[in-house]
Amino acid sequence: MAMVPVEAILILLSPLFFLFIAFEWYQSARRQTGIYQWRDSLANFATAALHQAGDALSLLLLMPLFYWLAQFALFDLPFNLLNLLLLFVLQDFLYYWFHRASHRVRWLWASHVAHHSSRLMNFSTAFRQSLTYPLSGMWLFWLPLVLLGFDPKLVLAVVAINLGFQFFVHTRAGKHWGALGYLFNTPAWHRVHHACNDRYIDKNFAGVLVIWDRLFGTFEAEHDHIPCRFGITGDFESVNPLTITFHEWRRMLADAAAAPGLAAKCAALFGPPRPEKFTTAEELNLD
Repeated sequence: MAMVPVEAILILLSPLFFLFIAFEWYQSARRQTGIYQWRDSLANFATAALHQAGDALSLLLLMPLFYWLAQFALFDLPFNLLNLLLLFVLQDFLYYWFHRASHRVRWLWASHVAHHSSRLMNFSTAFRQSLTYPLSGMWLFWLPLVLLGFDPKLVLAVVAINLGFQFFVHTRAGKHWGALGYLFNTPAWHRVHHACNDRYIDKNFAGVLVIWDRLFGTFEAEHDHIPCRFGITGDFESVNPLTITFHEWRRMLADAAAAPGLAAKCAALFGPPRPEKFTTAEELNLD
């Protein structure tokens, strides 16, 4: 099977991503800001490689499913500018709900927590992604687009463009974008999303368009008097890619195994995430 657009687009964008990382890293070293650390960035690159490999393999299974479902589509939507714009908006809307659910449903959080686990915030943080997104079911959120009548490869191409845009909001540089900040996600809004301060936690789920946060009550501006504290609650500090990927899956499955009764087990798997309470290196399995 030929490479699907989601992989091809992100690979084509990779040189641009690395240029931005290199420039920001150079500026950080020159100004001694400390926003880059070698072990953290290497962990980000390693988890990105695992994520891309996992996605490529999973799509070998998912693409036949997408095209099988396409025969039941409600409409036959041809490729044109209007339909492309419609797809972009609908995919971004569904991304908002996927992202919001990933903070509210533990099964989804088990994958997404990897992205939030760094204490730093820089362009390389965008690379810290989980191998287990296909297992947790991110792809389920794109099925309505296929059933509406959009070509599956076009859907995945728009997903890739959405994710590519999000790379550029993972930075401490830049404040507000003026009027554009009312419509688009910005670094200031996304810094809030990565913060674990009480005021900021579980806010700003936007992919590209911040209008969904404004419409559904999850928007929070960045406040100068409340500096963002990045990372997850608790004191998770590992830079081991496997620990980053699987630590919440281990906690979740252990909680489900220990829970009495089916209802409690389901709550452990699909209820809200349990806050991190680790306090020692032994509990964290730091490497």
